[in-house]
Amino acid sequence: MVEVQTHVVGANANPLSLTPEMAVRSYIALGSNLNNPLDQVSRAIKELTRLPSTCLLSQSPWYRTAPVGPAGQPDYINGVIEIETALEPIALLDALQSIENKHNRVREQRWGPRTLDLDMLLYGEQLIQNTRLVVPHPEMKNRNFVLYPLYDIAPTLILPCSTPLKQLLENCSPAGMVRL
Repeated sequence: MVEVQTHVVGANANPLSLTPEMAVRSYIALGSNLNNPLDQVSRAIKELTRLPSTCLLSQSPWYRTAPVGPAGQPDYINGVIEIETALEPIALLDALQSIENKHNRVREQRWGPRTLDLDMLLYGEQLIQNTRLVVPHPEMKNRNFVLYPLYDIAPTLILPCSTPLKQLLENCSPAGMVRL
């Protein structure tokens, strides 16, 4: 049985303060493998709780995971959070990138080491594809370090493409992952 950590914190902590018309449930993947990764992702969650018109609904356990990409990288710390937000998708993306920048995120190498990576996995039921943002996240179906933490907090989730999350896990090995 998975123990889910559920938190509602921050200045806009009351989910009832977001009316159903303006609130969208979104899932954000967090990862880090540089400069004390567990501290990086933990601080990022605190910063996400301070976003306007946004509240944290749940947080997965953390996982130590093998890196994807260039060899020689340290292991990652990964997890997923569920938020409710009234921010529009691009405004949320801008906020995520701003938090990454505060953590000295450098984009020198694709899938290279990083202090912080925040990826918008899902934004309600929306399908978004523009030059800055693709949702659902294009790699999420291929990444165990995304699917397992997402399943921890949303086991009955059905993706906008009508695929149950549980079905994706049937073809996704947890190899290289250690739950902390």
